[in-house]
Amino acid sequence: MQTFSNPAVETVLPRRHFLRQSGLGLGSLALSDLLASSQAKAADAPKTTRGLPHLAAKAKRVIYLFMSGGPSQLDLFDYKPELIKRHGEQLPDSVRGGQRLTGMSGNQSSIPMVGSPFKFSQHGPAGAWFGEHLPNTAEVAPELCIIRSMFTESINHGPGVTFFQTGSQIPGRPSMGAWLNYGLGSENSNLPGFVVLITKGKGGQPLGAHLWGSGFLPAEYQGLQFRPAKDPVLYLNNPEGISSESRKLMLTKMETLHQHQLQTAGIEPGIQARIANYEMAFRMQSSIPEVTDISSESQATFDLYGPEAKTPGSFAANCLQARRLAEKGVRFIQLYHQDWDHHGGVPGAIPKLCKETDRGCAALLQDLKQRGMLDDTLVVWGGEFGRTNYCQGKLSNNFGRDHHPRCFTMWMAGGGIKGGMVYGETDELGYNVVQDGVHVHDLQATLLNQLGLDHEALTYKFQGRRYRLTDVHGKVVKAILS
Repeated sequence: MQTFSNPAVETVLPRRHFLRQSGLGLGSLALSDLLASSQAKAADAPKTTRGLPHLAAKAKRVIYLFMSGGPSQLDLFDYKPELIKRHGEQLPDSVRGGQRLTGMSGNQSSIPMVGSPFKFSQHGPAGAWFGEHLPNTAEVAPELCIIRSMFTESINHGPGVTFFQTGSQIPGRPSMGAWLNYGLGSENSNLPGFVVLITKGKGGQPLGAHLWGSGFLPAEYQGLQFRPAKDPVLYLNNPEGISSESRKLMLTKMETLHQHQLQTAGIEPGIQARIANYEMAFRMQSSIPEVTDISSESQATFDLYGPEAKTPGSFAANCLQARRLAEKGVRFIQLYHQDWDHHGGVPGAIPKLCKETDRGCAALLQDLKQRGMLDDTLVVWGGEFGRTNYCQGKLSNNFGRDHHPRCFTMWMAGGGIKGGMVYGETDELGYNVVQDGVHVHDLQATLLNQLGLDHEALTYKFQGRRYRLTDVHGKVVKAILS
């Protein structure tokens, strides 16, 4: 605020009015700059925001099953008989290659290697290895592209999860779902383009809203969390005593005020986002109850997902909900399942968590396929990094594994990805990638590619720089595309 005084009156003049009305053309300069900024943002917007993808799309939507905490690839997908044979031996310096260990195991006097205590068997046309606690996932092996050669720079949970979700280890960038929502928009004007589902009652590392936030993109592109409650979206329903007609009238008046504010203040993304969000909230009052009501599902569907599918907030229920959201045109559906951080108790934890997730993952793929949706739905499974081939702490029957960013396993299915294949390899002790490494940015570039988006062209100008999900890195992994 700027204050001017004269003998007769004291006037408080807002900064915008000062610039608009002051001499020497400052008002005109400010207005010109504001309009130029708006036009630049419009020019920066990709063609995809007008329904024209850069590339021929193989997928319309993504369902991302994120196992937060870092699942142990060595106990699930990456079978290492040599590691089992050398169980208890010290990790060779030649394998470690001078890598700095985390503070959680870096002060150990010894680093004994530990093989998986679980049985493995081969499945699918590529003979992919699956741990004994993934029987249902093994059944859908013909649909899976298992990437054994993932790697990342992140060695701790917060930066690791943020890296996968936003392309940066530092919070503040738009999330992957927000980028897709911005680039492609929603297929259903009555539902958000980006929905988040979190397994209820799980511990582990906390999940922050920045993981599904819009960062510097307009706020309407951020993810919306659905909760396993009577009201899946907070503050969506009308308060007691307020009718739908009254709510609509209030929104109409609110929009009038916002439009007046736009006319007096110029183009303001924040105001436009509020208008869009108010309108979306009104439409969701009827669409959300419909999409979250699973009572119309057949008993055969519940049998496919298992008895927990009827328990709101369970992983199985969220998988079923993800399929329903995909059917309704939601662009990006993010499922989080926590508590995969096993610094101890691996032999007991892996069976428990697999029991919670294995059937739901397989059922989701089977359900999508039988409905003809798997071909254009890209499903992704994985965590923020892997686990070490050596024991954290003392070697015992209740051993743990530390964080390991140098190699881990993820899988993808549908959406133009080759099924029934294994891509990439790690060394015989499961410590380093030795063939076809896939970086986090490579995975992101490939995901965008399948939805018809060039990861180098989907940009947004912010503070003088054009940003993108993959920063200045990333390449599409063409070998896994069908």
